[in-house]
Amino acid sequence: MTAHAVRTGVWFIGARGSVATTATVGCAAVAAGLHPATGMATETPPFAGSGLPALASLVFGGHDTLDCPLPKRAEALAAGGVLPHGLPLAVPAETAAAEAEIRTGGPLPGDTRTDDELITAFAADITDFTRRHGLARTVVVNVASTEPAPAPGALRLPTSSLYAAAALRAGCPYANFTPSTGLRGPRLEEAAEAAGLPYAGRDGKTGQTLLRSVLAPMFVQRALPVRAWSGTNLLGGGDGAALADPAAAAAKNAGKERVLADTLGAVPEGEVHIDDVPAMGDWKTAWDHIAFDGFLGARMTLQTTWQGCDSALAAPLVLDLARLLARAHETGLTGPRPELGFYFKDPDGGPAGLPEQYAALLGFAERLRAAR
Repeated sequence: MTAHAVRTGVWFIGARGSVATTATVGCAAVAAGLHPATGMATETPPFAGSGLPALASLVFGGHDTLDCPLPKRAEALAAGGVLPHGLPLAVPAETAAAEAEIRTGGPLPGDTRTDDELITAFAADITDFTRRHGLARTVVVNVASTEPAPAPGALRLPTSSLYAAAALRAGCPYANFTPSTGLRGPRLEEAAEAAGLPYAGRDGKTGQTLLRSVLAPMFVQRALPVRAWSGTNLLGGGDGAALADPAAAAAKNAGKERVLADTLGAVPEGEVHIDDVPAMGDWKTAWDHIAFDGFLGARMTLQTTWQGCDSALAAPLVLDLARLLARAHETGLTGPRPELGFYFKDPDGGPAGLPEQYAALLGFAERLRAAR
């Protein structure tokens, strides 16, 4: 197989969701020269020559429990302003090809299969996809809705862990872009370490938390004590519905708090509230109120408002991660990749500050370049 013929699979868990749909359509649009690669660090000069798979070489598939075809999801996102008007009609072959590679996930209501039977079935889907397309490798990326944290002593693996175990069994690098358990459960951590595969996670750092990771070091470096940090998220779409579950919202907020704790040394007073507003669709407004002390105890506040679309923020990041993990696998790197902490609220080690995380990412790009 020639270098130009090498192709890489991207297997999305939640393949018909907003993030996966935006990433699939967006990749096709950028590869065709219809739009610039806005938001993709891997398409900037520091990553040139790092041996990352070309966007045009990526082949998409995945698991989902929804039955709305991917082209229809893309049309809905375009109608909602998430995708440019008319873009799904410009890349119909790519969306149809990805839809043809989406398999039914689970477990669905009434499914009596054991955890091991589900893992085997999911892994077989991924392996078949890789084999049929003659792919050099497939990277599994979890972009499904947030699930509640598992109950202590739960006998069954959470759904995200079933898919993560399937990725290991299929010999695939893995990224968990959600706050869900994935590989972090005690029953999978040892298996992940022994698998000889690169993996990264957890919980993508996109909007509100990205801003927190920039602002929190500012207060520390300027010796300004933070007394309280509160926030509110208003969002609709599938994420809004999923996070209306208090247990799922708690799992999501844990990552937001960790960013502050890692930087400030403790979690300040205040909470993050997540409100489901269906009328907002895939758009989101995030508001933060920060109370801090100035010189001689002067009481001050900083308020920020972030308005945007999470799937448009996340899509370029998951494409970055798929390419970086594919290249890491190609060069023989294994285990958790702390160098990818730039992308996560809850990374696998590495520095906590965003500038330091970016420096680590650039160092990783250089390491991949040197391995050519």
